[in-house]
Amino acid sequence: MDATIRAYVGLGANLGEAEAAVRAGLAALDRLPSTRRVAVSRLYRTPAWGLVEQPDFINAVAALDTALAPGRLLESMLDIEREAGRDRRHDTPRWGPRVLDLDLLLYGDAVIESPGLQVPHPRLHERAFALLPLLEIAPDLDIPGIGPARDCLRTMAVDDIEAIG
Repeated sequence: MDATIRAYVGLGANLGEAEAAVRAGLAALDRLPSTRRVAVSRLYRTPAWGLVEQPDFINAVAALDTALAPGRLLESMLDIEREAGRDRRHDTPRWGPRVLDLDLLLYGDAVIESPGLQVPHPRLHERAFALLPLLEIAPDLDIPGIGPARDCLRTMAVDDIEAIG
């Protein structure tokens, strides 16, 4: 593989067989060209965030070494969501139930602000359900423009997040 960047992808689902959907999302990430999965967190059961009147989510984070440009990686992730049955054009309401959700959390130490792509993920530092699995596989990670991810997590309640298996 050519020069690679370490990217972190958050996965989540809470509709249907959510655990199977997250595992299928991980398998689909493994099939991306010029990309190799180097780590994956455990699966976590987490209460819904934002719109709380919905089923709990299953969440995980994968670390990828990829030669794909950030926009191409995001396009591939959106393709995986569509293949799983998600249509972002018709997702309602915001932060509502998902058959599969893939978020590009980090792309190396890049800070990207473009239409449709923001890296680091704009709410990563506010979301225990993403930080907990992220720190499991990258305990010393810094969030560009924010600082140590572990410092962000220290300010959050995590008692309602449960590792699966």
